[in-house]
Amino acid sequence: MGTKAKPWLSHYPEEISPQIDYGERPLFDYLREAAEKHPDKSAIYFMGKEMTYRDLYNESLKLAQQLTVHGLKKGDRLAIMLPNSPQSVIAYYAALMVGGIVVQTNPLYMERELQHQLSDSGAKMIVCLDQVYPRVRNVQSKTSLETIIVTGVQDYLPLTKKLLYPIASKTKIPKKREFQNVKDVFLFTELIKKGVTDFVPEHISPEEDLALLQYTGGTTGFAKGVMLTHRNLIANTEQSRMWQYRHEYGKDTILGVLPFFHVYGMTIVMNLSIMHLSKMIIVPRFEAGEVLKMIEKLRPTVFSGAPTMYIALINHPDIQKYDLSSIKTCISGSAPLPLEVQQRFEQLTGGKLVEGYGLTEASPVTHCNLIWGERILGSIGIPYPDTEAKIVSPETGEELGLKEVGELVVKGPQVMKGYWNRPEETAQVLKEGWLFTGDMAYMDEKGYFYIVDRKKDMILASGFNIYPREVEEVLYEHPDVKEAAVVGVHDHYRGETVKAFVVAKDGRALTEEELNRHCRKYLAAYKVPKIYEFRKDLPKSTIGKILKRELLKDEDRRSS
Repeated sequence: MGTKAKPWLSHYPEEISPQIDYGERPLFDYLREAAEKHPDKSAIYFMGKEMTYRDLYNESLKLAQQLTVHGLKKGDRLAIMLPNSPQSVIAYYAALMVGGIVVQTNPLYMERELQHQLSDSGAKMIVCLDQVYPRVRNVQSKTSLETIIVTGVQDYLPLTKKLLYPIASKTKIPKKREFQNVKDVFLFTELIKKGVTDFVPEHISPEEDLALLQYTGGTTGFAKGVMLTHRNLIANTEQSRMWQYRHEYGKDTILGVLPFFHVYGMTIVMNLSIMHLSKMIIVPRFEAGEVLKMIEKLRPTVFSGAPTMYIALINHPDIQKYDLSSIKTCISGSAPLPLEVQQRFEQLTGGKLVEGYGLTEASPVTHCNLIWGERILGSIGIPYPDTEAKIVSPETGEELGLKEVGELVVKGPQVMKGYWNRPEETAQVLKEGWLFTGDMAYMDEKGYFYIVDRKKDMILASGFNIYPREVEEVLYEHPDVKEAAVVGVHDHYRGETVKAFVVAKDGRALTEEELNRHCRKYLAAYKVPKIYEFRKDLPKSTIGKILKRELLKDEDRRSS
């Protein structure tokens, strides 16, 4: 594909190259390079405690050496069930140094979800939070799990906070003695003490060796493990680094609110921080008031997040009290970014907030608006370097013309090898190197792409195709709407009809009649919601993505 077939290339500023040389190094080599060249540079800030790149690298080496002592070998899977913390970074890089494959596990998983992920991945070891240990222990006999490594948030806190943490925490913190003398359970801090730094990392083939099994959200049935290689993750991190070309190496402070157990937070925050020699402010849990305080006090320059995070901040009652001017760059992902949210956040910070697009199967980013170039509100932007994209007919697979809506397919070095132990499902979405995203989109004459909606989320009412995102954008334009989600629900007459779940801004009152009048100004009659449900909040994933499947489950329960 030349420039004519890739019209987006004409919009690349000279600082962004269409191709990148990714080299032949493993992902953990970026941490080694940072530690050797800039050992005293601050790598992590965590609730008052700082770690240098030397500390972070040495602790990763020590844990890697201990993982091998306890039987982890190249190709073995190690699960990490931790919130954002220094331990989550150390365990991740230590596992890669051994040649292990990381299985990121949400700490909120209940036993059924946890058992599926551990069994499906065949994880041999797990590093988990002390508070989730009982869940891990309860499912261990039903999995291949041999070794459990336990740590707590308090393990890497400053001394005063470490002493106060058990009192301040709202959940019961297990005592260390509960894990002592249990033959297959080890304390993270004890392994670090025993470990040595002369460990020699395993030889890695970046293009072939897996670094990660990242499980998808499992919107239909059980989640699938996405196989991502060292090359996949390096490519997407390098692409992201080039996209932020005005940020100088070693000069940034990145706010790490996105969970690292999600591929978006892992790439755009954790791996990018280390690759770009940044200081990473690690935040275990997003809470709008606390994040505002951190921004004012710690002055981060980069804050990648999800739309719901930006929505929570701009609607915080004390937002005007805080100085947010340190923020220079924000890339929003995981869900559509409402235009009003983008504009308001930029007014408050003076920085740039742009929308990107990706999916787990692509490590995850494939498209983004230019941060310091032409950007189009409502568009996901243009493809990353080395990334091809086109729109095809869902029925025939033939490429469609400009502004024709079809399925978005992508190809690039960040695209997965396939689904773990699922060759048939892999064949359905990977065809001749092209990843079929399942998202309906179109491309304009400039090469900018627009997501219309998920193929499976499209509402078919009386023969009309209705895309929820379009309706949601209109709802967000109402000054009293804080959050909105639109789904299709069963209708005896129309087949499906449009239902809107709406959260009003604090202190505001909304009525169905008012929203109906608003929507009719901007939407064709068949697109206007026929049903409204007002809620105090909407169900969200740990990354802040509104979970429409939970809303649909509620609907199913009511109709049954």
